[in-house]
Amino acid sequence: MASDPTAGGAPADMPVETPDSTLDIPAKPESAAEWQRLVEQLQAEKADLQDRQLRALAEAQNVRRRAQQDVEKERKFGIERFARDVLSVADNLGRALSALPADLESIDPAVRNVVTGVQATERELQSVLERHGVTRVKALGRPFNAEFHQAMMEIEDPTVPSGTVVQELAPGYLIAGRLLRAAMVGVSKGGPRATPQANNEN
Repeated sequence: MASDPTAGGAPADMPVETPDSTLDIPAKPESAAEWQRLVEQLQAEKADLQDRQLRALAEAQNVRRRAQQDVEKERKFGIERFARDVLSVADNLGRALSALPADLESIDPAVRNVVTGVQATERELQSVLERHGVTRVKALGRPFNAEFHQAMMEIEDPTVPSGTVVQELAPGYLIAGRLLRAAMVGVSKGGPRATPQANNEN
């Protein structure tokens, strides 16, 4: 019994494409001039494809570089908001310690133990901040620098150069070398003019 090609619902007159029917093959050149034109056309296409490839590689490299920069920036500055909030804790610990009497031996031993604990906590907090790239701005005894210092008052003192930071009301902080918070300072006046410094490290 012969098999029915239409069995199973297959259409009887389905066209069958030959493998070459979809290929765009140019006709074979007949003359040397046509051969030359074909070679020039293929060379132009090759140059265009090479140019596109180089552009795509350059763009991919740029994307990788930008991604690496974004990752590095996030690594350095991702904790900036959290660090700024933690600074209020550091400020409060500093205020508590600055309110203590100079002679700790004169206070009750139990209170002295609490003070020792607060001092240890303040040192540990500063250490943790430094481990995460948060460092204090150097202020006292340095010429006023508007990039890192915020002047809160002027203090008459002819014994030091005018414009020198003589009091630190609240410390400033940097994160990975970038200003996180300016130091709030008192600046001297009345003496000779201080020489400004280029940055916080000098």
